Amino acid sequence: MDWTHYRFRSLWPLPAPPATVYDALERAEDYPRWWRQVREVNRIDETSGVVVIRSVLPYDLTFTAREVRRDPQAGVLEIAMSGDLDGWARWTITPDGRGSLARYEQVVDVKKPLLRRFAVPGRPVFRTNHWLMMRAGRRGLVGYLEAV
Repeated sequence: MDWTHYRFRSLWPLPAPPATVYDALERAEDYPRWWRQVREVNRIDETSGVVVIRSVLPYDLTFTAREVRRDPQAGVLEIAMSGDLDGWARWTITPDGRGSLARYEQVVDVKKPLLRRFAVPGRPVFRTNHWLMMRAGRRGLVGYLEAV
């Protein structure tokens, strides 16, 4: 088993129509406004940017995100990631009752030396850190969607 390889999936039920959720998730530069763990998003060009995240644990992860797929009809946003994290992440937004379901999938290899060094003993803690970040992101997005 490669202890630095991770697969994550999160499901976010949201109280807004899919198009509204898609529009919010499409604007990555606004993430720091509603998702406090996304510290910075700095655009490089129209399809890429540098992202800095930090959850509960005292370390930042910095990576370049490059758009791979932007499909409003299918409700899909996908990026390739390189830097402290190498891999991909995808949002898929679908109708769910009167709101939406945002499915987040991520497959990455951790490249940050500190996290690689503690890969085996730290794995459960790193997974919990990710879960906490995603929980906070959903709460932040719900508040953001209710305010608009």
